[in-house]
Amino acid sequence: MATTTNLETKKPAGDAGILKNNLREYGLLISLVAIMVFFQVMTNGTLFQPLNLTNLILQNSYIIVMALGMLLVIVAGHIDLSVGSVSGFIGAVAAVLMVEYEMHFVPATLICLVLGGAIGAAQGYWVAFYKIPSFIVTLAGMLVFKGLALAVLGGSSVGPFPADFQLLSTGFIPDPFSGENLRILSLVVGVLIALGLLISKVRERADRIKHGMDNEPTAFFALKNLVFVAMITAFSYLLSSYKGLPNVLIVMLLLMFAYDFVTSKTTVGRRIYALGGNEKAARLSGIKTERLTFYTFINMGVLAALAGLIFAARLNTATPKAGLGFELDVIAACFIGGASASGGVGKVLGAVIGAFIMGVMNNGMSIMGIGIDWQQVIKGLVLLGAVCIDVYNKNKTN
Repeated sequence: MATTTNLETKKPAGDAGILKNNLREYGLLISLVAIMVFFQVMTNGTLFQPLNLTNLILQNSYIIVMALGMLLVIVAGHIDLSVGSVSGFIGAVAAVLMVEYEMHFVPATLICLVLGGAIGAAQGYWVAFYKIPSFIVTLAGMLVFKGLALAVLGGSSVGPFPADFQLLSTGFIPDPFSGENLRILSLVVGVLIALGLLISKVRERADRIKHGMDNEPTAFFALKNLVFVAMITAFSYLLSSYKGLPNVLIVMLLLMFAYDFVTSKTTVGRRIYALGGNEKAARLSGIKTERLTFYTFINMGVLAALAGLIFAARLNTATPKAGLGFELDVIAACFIGGASASGGVGKVLGAVIGAFIMGVMNNGMSIMGIGIDWQQVIKGLVLLGAVCIDVYNKNKTN
């Protein structure tokens, strides 16, 4: 009886326990809002201007795309340091195919995505089946593909890309109903997305109640989701008052919904978390851990290739230095978003919020005129703080 009582007292109970268990997720949202408000005040209202919000999305789109893949790699207990170099290399290959060989952008894009998957497979093979630490394999990959990008481009920039390909990163969804100052279709799409998320959360809560599972307080649930809907609607309105929703934002949203579904609703997603939590136990339970690790690196390669295409389309040229330092922002976004360095922990929403935190900080500090030197210092301290919080929470739980 004494043992049972002790175990029960360690488990958070009721509403307070639910709020405590989700404190990191709520804290991230609050942190993002606080950072945005801070820079909105410090930049005299520049941050929330429609033009700057659009630029903020375009500047961070490729980071968010890679963060989705990096999240799965980190959750599986590994790391990929080569994503920046791979994205730069893929951008270089795309430039050669489309500009020098005048290949149509659709087959060229497909070739680049397949090449990215092959690169991920090549690196994942050594990590999964030969047990070589991912840090070493991908560090080698970072050097290899940085050199290959330089070789493919011949040491010079190649461009411009075809206009149709540029629309991937610089285009906006067409709007036949647009007025002079507002893109109606973009606003409607934004509102529908907000309502869709609200309905999804309500259904999820109803299912939890139906199965007798714990739920957060009703008032808190309603307030949190209404605020979230209001933020998305306001964000959509601001974008619609400029040029509308960027094409790359739609790509990002589709990927976010897909990866959230995979990680939270599918067997593959649960197995990846089991793999990162305890590989030996996962293997003994029948999970093919080597194959799963292999697939996570293939997925990372494809998303790094897509990010490279988005970045190249935005710049309208491929340069030998493209992708430099991307891996740092991508990894930082995942850790700031709540992923654990030891694996087994992390959420898609957290990684996306972490990427936006990094993006808003970069954008806000640039507007304020803070030098790149101090920007790096501040971002490094934020990353260190996020990891320290993760270690503290893990030790406290144990």
